[in-house]
Amino acid sequence: MRGRVARNGDTPASTGNVANIVTVVRIFMAPVFIWLLLADKGQLGALRWVAAVIFVVAIVTDTVDGILARRQNLVTDFGKILDPIADKVLTGGALVALSILGELWWWVTIVILIREFGITIFRFAVIRTRVIPAVASGKLKTVLQAVGISLLLFPFWTIVGVWALWLGWVVMGVALALTVISGIDFFVKYRQQNRQQA
Repeated sequence: MRGRVARNGDTPASTGNVANIVTVVRIFMAPVFIWLLLADKGQLGALRWVAAVIFVVAIVTDTVDGILARRQNLVTDFGKILDPIADKVLTGGALVALSILGELWWWVTIVILIREFGITIFRFAVIRTRVIPAVASGKLKTVLQAVGISLLLFPFWTIVGVWALWLGWVVMGVALALTVISGIDFFVKYRQQNRQQA
């Protein structure tokens, strides 16, 4: 835990730095969001709107911790591992909850979760030899998943019409495709990295 917590510099950053703290806060926001979403029971009432807002706020912290880490030179191996885990806990929980409520096909949730947790487990399996950063397509996938989930969480279709619901499904479809593609891209990059080190 020794090192810089918030200030910029060239000395080693603490694993307990402010960027990593924001990431941990995102992880703790996930169960609150999921509880509110399920407590609404698909009634699209006040709890649903509050849950949706919490999800968006939590997703925004993903950008905040990234900016803090890069701007203040607080990037750590711990943060590189923790950040994608926080994303998966939040988005994975949202997908499962939406499927439980019958608002998202289970097969979509299962495909995404297999990819997400499969790569996370793989990261931990090779962590002793190297830390594998996220690929660009993976970051774009995360953004599309967040947008798609947000569109499904906020019941805008009750206000502006069913097209808003269809828009959410279309974005989720694109996110699903990119999730699979980015998974393949991840292993291609890993193989190239192996060849370079060899």
